[in-house]
Amino acid sequence: MEKIIIDKEKVKKDFIDRNLFSLQKDLIKQRRKRIAVLSLLLASLILTVIYGTLENPLEYTLSKIGNYFTYRWLFIIWAIITGIAIQISTIVLFHVEDYKAKHPYVYNSLSAVFLIITAIIPSLSQIYPFWHFLHTLFAIIYAFFVFMSINPFVIWVSRNNPRLRFFLNTWLGVIWIGSLFPLLLFGNSGMFELWFFITMIIFLLYLSLVLFEEKIVKMSVTFLKDECDLNIAIEKIYVNLEKDYELKLFHKKKKSD
Repeated sequence: MEKIIIDKEKVKKDFIDRNLFSLQKDLIKQRRKRIAVLSLLLASLILTVIYGTLENPLEYTLSKIGNYFTYRWLFIIWAIITGIAIQISTIVLFHVEDYKAKHPYVYNSLSAVFLIITAIIPSLSQIYPFWHFLHTLFAIIYAFFVFMSINPFVIWVSRNNPRLRFFLNTWLGVIWIGSLFPLLLFGNSGMFELWFFITMIIFLLYLSLVLFEEKIVKMSVTFLKDECDLNIAIEKIYVNLEKDYELKLFHKKKKSD
């Protein structure tokens, strides 16, 4: 084993001289953002599956589970976490792709607000008919705002990335059109809601993986083009140069016969 020590200060000075230091810091931020977004979406996905199956989803909607049983606060917590997870991950993806359209940003923020309000408003038609009407109305408005924020963005991404166009358009159909089939088959049950939220979160997970990966790869090319050793170059890219330590690498040294 050959011990190779990379001097942090030397690497930092080299990046500064080549005007790459800020890019290197941004690259580390992008990786951290990706991990945060994926973690948030995964937590939301797990919570959605757990909450939506506390009672029989073939019989009870998510609202009924929260209002007919003793899961009132869990319903509100689910709405907050899921609404914020979808909202934040979408905004982050907007920034990753440098998406400048203003209205989707507004619709996206409003969608989280309306989902949370929908959960707070009681859904008991026989006791509170007016509030039940508002609950249903706000749920529809929520779906509308999600549609108006995500669909234009996906269309814009597919236009700039033709190889993703078929998959992205197909998955949008799976989310929106697919949500109608459980509604037609099982009526007003939790199945169509679970379908919508689960497929939406999985779709955002996929977009986060693909779009972040593309951006990270594009940024990394700038660092790798002048490097002789790929392994060392990758380590230099991702080491935190703001911390006071040296990066130690170990390479296998081939023994001559």
